[in-house]
Parts: sequence; structure tokens; C-alpha cells
Amino acid sequence: MDLAGLVDVVYSPVVDVKEYPENVDVCLIEGAVCNEDNLELLHKIRQRTKVLIAFGDCAVTANVPAMRNQLGLGNEESVLQRAYVENAQFNQRVPSAGDGIVPTLLKRVMPVHEAVHVEHFLPGCPPSAANIKALVTQLLAGGPKLEGKQIKFG
Repeated sequence: MDLAGLVDVVYSPVVDVKEYPENVDVCLIEGAVCNEDNLELLHKIRQRTKVLIAFGDCAVTANVPAMRNQLGLGNEESVLQRAYVENAQFNQRVPSAGDGIVPTLLKRVMPVHEAVHVEHFLPGCPPSAANIKALVTQLLAGGPKLEGKQIKFG
């Protein structure tokens, strides 16, 4: 809570802002890059952000979402078939491309750093509160200067 007064949250799933703003100092981005919508937003975030932090195991390694990669490249149709037909109780049909129900899946799920440059990595599922606080405190103080490196705490 002592850091809350030092930061402004300008975009998140819980802030009712529809467009990612310009000139963001730091962004903690979570989740793997699974579909074209993820990739488009990630490129916008990278372009508009000074310091990008891969936040959590899914962003750092692609983690659970990347289990889809074990099915081989080009598995989008089989993933959709499994999710929307085999495991559905109602309305069993694969959404068609461009119908607005499901964004177009990428051929392969990626961690954030495979799509854009990332300054820092904060692993964990989720990262511990102590590690989050340590990183934010260091960033507010002008550091760490470990570009492209995983930061280890405690």
C-alpha cells in the first residue's frame, strides 16, 4: 500500500479504459501470446511503453497456454474442435474466422519476449507480492539496470 500513492494505473482489465494510452512508463504484462488480438495489443503496448515487464510464468515462458504447442504447428482447428465441439454441452460448433467469437489463433503460443523486446522478467504463478514490491520499488528509484535479464530477489 505504501507504493500505491507513487503509481497511476492507466490501463488494466479492471480500469474502464478501452485504448492503451501513449507514453506509459512501465507495463507489467501477463499472459502468453495466443492469438492475433494478443499480438496486436502487445505490439501497441511495446510501442507506447518505456519499460516492459513480462509478469508471471505465462508471460515469461508461455506456461500452461503453450501446452497447445505440443499438438504441433497449425493445430488451431483441432484446438477449436476440442474446445467448442468435444467439450461443449450446448451449441456445439467451431466458430468461423472473423465471427467475433474467438480471435484468430496463432500457429504457436509464445512467451511475450518472443514477440517483442522485454526489459525485465518477473516469474511466478503469480509472482510473489514481495518480488513485485521489490521490482516496483527499484524501478521507482531508477533501477534495476538489468536489461533483458531475469531479476532475482531474496
